[in-house]
Amino acid sequence: MTFTATSFIPPSGRDVISINPNTGEIHLTGTLDFEEVNIFDFRIEARDQGWPPLSGHCSVELEVLDVND
Repeated sequence: MTFTATSFIPPSGRDVISINPNTGEIHLTGTLDFEEVNIFDFRIEARDQGWPPLSGHCSVELEVLDVND
């Protein structure tokens, strides 16, 4: 099974969010700032290694909370 993240809204989400292609775990690769962007939407696709390959997808909404810096 392989996992990929696509369709980031806003596109800058690609710079701060990554997904482990083997496990599907979502990781932050940068800092999030509520004042810049407070919600990221993206899709995750899971694809198996069969022939033909089958896939499924889900939508993820990541909400950034405003806390004292």
